[in-house]
Amino acid sequence: MEWLDRLQQGVFEHLILPIMLAMGLDAQIEDGYVGALWLLAGLAQLAVVALVLSPLQRWKPAERVDDRDAGAKAALRTAIRPDILYTLIHRLGLFRAVLFISLEPVWSAALGLLRTWGLPSWHLDSLWPSVSDVAWVSFLIYLLVFDFLGWLLHWLQHRWGWWWQLHALHHSQRHMTVWTDNRNHLLDDVLHDLVFVFVGLVIGVAPAQFVAVVAVMQLMENLSHANLRLSFGHVGDRLLVSPMFHRRHHAMELPEEFHGDRAAAVRGCNYGVLFPFWDQLFGTADHREGYWPTGLRDQLPEHGGRDYGQGFWAQQRLGLMRLLGRA
Repeated sequence: MEWLDRLQQGVFEHLILPIMLAMGLDAQIEDGYVGALWLLAGLAQLAVVALVLSPLQRWKPAERVDDRDAGAKAALRTAIRPDILYTLIHRLGLFRAVLFISLEPVWSAALGLLRTWGLPSWHLDSLWPSVSDVAWVSFLIYLLVFDFLGWLLHWLQHRWGWWWQLHALHHSQRHMTVWTDNRNHLLDDVLHDLVFVFVGLVIGVAPAQFVAVVAVMQLMENLSHANLRLSFGHVGDRLLVSPMFHRRHHAMELPEEFHGDRAAAVRGCNYGVLFPFWDQLFGTADHREGYWPTGLRDQLPEHGGRDYGQGFWAQQRLGLMRLLGRA
């Protein structure tokens, strides 16, 4: 699309390029051009979240807050304020920029080493004749690959006890909204994104396609985390992850499902990002209808009242302390 190319070029030349030159990143100019596309995709996502999804969850909330209760409204604003900050950090490219500046040389060296060891340079979509010439088919192939990767990493975040100590921050939100998706410990995001980038490099996805795939997945995660009383029906919920399907993943354990100690990994259900197919295939799907309270049971006073932090820095500090076994 010519208009998008012009917009990307303008953002790159007038915003990103001067910053890169000032920082001495002349050798990474091409990556900066892709960074302009990440920024545009993030701004588009923020617009959809603010102008479409936020009004939707006010119209039909899964969990309603009494407008007459000033205390409850203030508590809600306090709870979601860090989530908005996390979302802005990620969607405006700040996290990705820091990750690129700090780890790009390491990745380049590692990939170069793998190439010298015989790792082939190939494109996954080229395995099927003529597929690479059909843009939407190629996009769908990569979308399926990264959706499975997203499911697998999410499953591991719950199965590996040390990783759960970081991922628990995401589940500690008692008031899920469209902003909850990026509520993650930064180290958790580093691990997740490193795997995504590495797989992208190995399978040869083009930068623009990679941006588009990730943007679609992220926007759907905004929807699935929304405080929205919405399912896609008996059939639809088996084709696409809905807010009701994903809310079950975040549901605070029912009494018969709670086993007390959360120091180890926490098994769950409904790990899918876009498609519930992976959960159905591997036996982790739970299609029970309902809109359960969200959060972690060990946050409740009667189960220890564990503190996951109210602000950004407190949440990051406590996540590291949990990882080290000190919180």
